[in-house]
Amino acid sequence: MSELATMRGRKQRKTTNAGLPFPFKLYQHVEVPESLDWRLYGAVTPVKDQAICGSCWSFATTGTIEGALFLKTGSLQVLSQQMLIDCSWGFGNNACDGGEEWRAYEWIMKHGGIASAETYGPYLGMNGFCHVNSSELTAQIQSYTNVTSGDALALKLALFKNGPVAVSIDASHRSFVFYSNGVYYEPACGSTVEDLDHAVLAVGYGNLNGEPYWLIKNSWSTYWGNDGYILMSMKDNNCGVTTDATYVTLA
Repeated sequence: MSELATMRGRKQRKTTNAGLPFPFKLYQHVEVPESLDWRLYGAVTPVKDQAICGSCWSFATTGTIEGALFLKTGSLQVLSQQMLIDCSWGFGNNACDGGEEWRAYEWIMKHGGIASAETYGPYLGMNGFCHVNSSELTAQIQSYTNVTSGDALALKLALFKNGPVAVSIDASHRSFVFYSNGVYYEPACGSTVEDLDHAVLAVGYGNLNGEPYWLIKNSWSTYWGNDGYILMSMKDNNCGVTTDATYVTLA
């Protein structure tokens, strides 16, 4: 299972981020739909394969930015994880040895955007050489927001109003590795910040046979799970889906 441990790669450090608090007052009169799937609206790029590289954080980062860019422009672009792997070392990320989404947001804010996968070059599944061409950057980030921790309604509101949201989970159990269908619930899962070891993308939510779930996009290829996706139980914040969620606001 050592390869799978490598593929989680969500490294939590003690540094607190500079994200904005979730604006509950702004949404206090908003009614969220019973179910939501951003794939149906064209806001989600195809499932990718991070390979044997702890770069999950870069896929969660690009996923939420891709959604925000789609909502703003109507155009869906595949953004470059490789750029974040190669270039965000100075912000505390460690490429294939793990990182955090907010550190990638900070790097993008400092450098004025992120390149598309087409302009930066293909995903390598390993550390590469950082090359930034400012003329090729897109998706300037104005700010990023921390969704209220442990609050399912806040995450639903964030998804409904802002598109796909980067979330982190406890993916350390065999049941997660071998998931294929149905609503996933793992009694042994942790939900504290310290338990979170894998970054993924929440793209919606719903209810299956009376079981409410989060619709989660993974980055372990379409061969994993249900075509690369998993339905994760909302019950008791299982596996910590709502513990550490973030999204961006574009400039």
